[in-house]
Amino acid sequence: MSEEKSFGSVLRGFRQKRLLTIEGLAEASGVSVRAISDMERGRSRVPRRRTVAALAEGLGLADGDREVLLAAARSASSASSERSMAAAWTALPRSVGDFSGREAEMSRLRDAAGRAVAGAGASVCVVTGPPGCGKTTLALKAAADLAEMFPDGCFVVDLHGVESPMDSGEALLRLLKSLGVTEYQLAQLDASGRAGLLRSLLGDRLCLVVLDNARDEGQVRPLLPAGGRSLVLVTSRRPLSGLEDVDRLPLSGLAQAEAVDLLRRILGARRADAEAGAVAEVAELCGRLPLALRVAGNWLTVRSGWSVAHLVHLLADEERRLDALTAGDVQVKAAFELSYRQLTGQAARMLRLLSLVPSPDMTAAYGAALSDTSVIDAEDVMAELVEAGLLQTTFTGRYKLHDLLRLFARARLQGEGVAEREVADERLRQWLLETATTAGRWFKDGYGAPPSTWQGLVPLGSTEQARSWLVSETAAWFAALRDAAARGEHVRVAETAEALEVVCGGWDGWGRWGEVYRLSSEAVAALGDLRRQAVHLNNHAWALGYEGRYREAVERADQALECARRAGDTSQQAWAMIMATSPHKQLGELQAFLDKSRAAMELSEATGDHKNWLVAVQSYRAALRDTGRVEESMALHEPLMAFLDAPDSPLNQDVADHVRARAICGLGRDYAALERWSEAAEHFRSGLLHVQRVGIPYAESSMLLDLAKVLIELGETEEARSCLHRILAFGETAKSHDVAIAQTLMDSLPAE
Repeated sequence: MSEEKSFGSVLRGFRQKRLLTIEGLAEASGVSVRAISDMERGRSRVPRRRTVAALAEGLGLADGDREVLLAAARSASSASSERSMAAAWTALPRSVGDFSGREAEMSRLRDAAGRAVAGAGASVCVVTGPPGCGKTTLALKAAADLAEMFPDGCFVVDLHGVESPMDSGEALLRLLKSLGVTEYQLAQLDASGRAGLLRSLLGDRLCLVVLDNARDEGQVRPLLPAGGRSLVLVTSRRPLSGLEDVDRLPLSGLAQAEAVDLLRRILGARRADAEAGAVAEVAELCGRLPLALRVAGNWLTVRSGWSVAHLVHLLADEERRLDALTAGDVQVKAAFELSYRQLTGQAARMLRLLSLVPSPDMTAAYGAALSDTSVIDAEDVMAELVEAGLLQTTFTGRYKLHDLLRLFARARLQGEGVAEREVADERLRQWLLETATTAGRWFKDGYGAPPSTWQGLVPLGSTEQARSWLVSETAAWFAALRDAAARGEHVRVAETAEALEVVCGGWDGWGRWGEVYRLSSEAVAALGDLRRQAVHLNNHAWALGYEGRYREAVERADQALECARRAGDTSQQAWAMIMATSPHKQLGELQAFLDKSRAAMELSEATGDHKNWLVAVQSYRAALRDTGRVEESMALHEPLMAFLDAPDSPLNQDVADHVRARAICGLGRDYAALERWSEAAEHFRSGLLHVQRVGIPYAESSMLLDLAKVLIELGETEEARSCLHRILAFGETAKSHDVAIAQTLMDSLPAE
């Protein structure tokens, strides 16, 4: 049993004997709750005499008991001092010979050193990041490379911030001795005087000091210079955000190329290059975390007869990955465990729960949903995880959990039992799908804004907020939908997919709608509702057509038509025929394209179904144009625009603008078919203005492509080139077919 634990046991015994909570003792003594908790659990060094006296006073100890507490403190202090005298600090410890990557970070440290030596910049640089990201390795490499710039000495002090933090007074004493201060001089100074002397010495000399593994701001403040030409590098898992006037260098995983290069250096070029693909996979499976990469490399070096592919096989099993990342006494899991043990109970629980988030990053709302708390409370707890270096914040203000830390947290969650995981998983899935449903209904007739009774964790007070949430949280709600489908939650799956019908029409560049509506079609089939089955089959047909799976799209639309007929739903019958028209066109089946377009238009008109009529008439116009009946197509433009301009039009503004833009561009295509290029260009420009106001990139890219083709015919190549550049700039939000054609046309234009 360690001395530190003996002191903690004595302190805990006196506290419990007086029926005091930690909070009660903190209030009575003036010592913080965190400090008392750490002392009792042996997680901090023994306190100074005045702290022990304050605790004794708060406990109301009589002389005898007070002496027992002081004796326990003296005993632990003596042992602590002996350990401290053997603590590892030295001038330039051995650096890692196969150091790789971090070129940008090394450049920043060289710049910081140059500014410090010139007296033109901050003299402190704080290197922070999660466990295993290579903070110490980078600092030691920098110290070795920059040593010549600091002729008065380079010193490294391990502050043991995670396990058993060194007292700042002790670190101060060691640095002063290394700088030549005598015992006699030190004896004349109190703690404040020693800190002032260190600042003075570092200000007058050219020294480089590495304060490795700092626990918090209080531990390092007395060790920092106020200016001068020395440089202090501080490494910490915590961001040390309370320090002022310092440079900050946050670290995360290596870039993929850097990670591969590190493995290549460890394994040797011949062995690594012989299995280049497997080496790249190991880098990915290690999350490009330097510690994990080094462990993996050392593991393979020791087992020289094993293939890299075999390690890939071991690491591919998520449940075994962290155990496999062990080389001798170095374990990735152990590095995480050290920080995990420092967490409060709330923060440890939050870390475990965050491992359930099915997306690469998250907001505080995820923590709130998982822990069943408010967003504000979740932010407070997640802030502790950030401070501990176990959760990172991105430049967009979101949170990110490293892949290996996610596996570590998930293993800890499994250790808490199945019930904890299942309840939290259900809370998250329910929140994601309820929020997706509420956001999607903003765009559906008859719904709009969330009801006043709805209380969500994220703001959905406008269509912009609703669309933004759906886009930013796509990976998560989609994963939740798949999970719900696998669990047989048919109603939940169907309701979510139905809420997103209008959204998908304005966001069909995503590429996952096919799976969304495959899952929902299967869900409503299980529910036995023919009408809803027709709706979801139609949506699936649309998605398949967009993905280029035209024959499957026709088959799905025909199934929807049959369900709609059996259910007596004329609207879905018309929609099923409309969903088949574009695939028929792409398959070269122009007569079927024309026949189904006309049938859908006539059925919609007969039943007063305005929305379907609008879509069907535009489809019919395209069919007429494609079969050479351009004048008939043009004749349908006026009644279409008259419907849109009518004061009693049943369409909301977004839908009306979208339809208007398509109608105007349809007329442009009519003029283009007649080779009336100037009139075609005029209508394409007009249509673009309308669709830009709505903000639908994929529709804008198609219209830009139409305009570019006409401009090429008119010989206006510069404006055409501008249109094509804009299409390519859309990237994945544009239709891939449009992008491919745009690139071909761009390549065909004369050089600029």
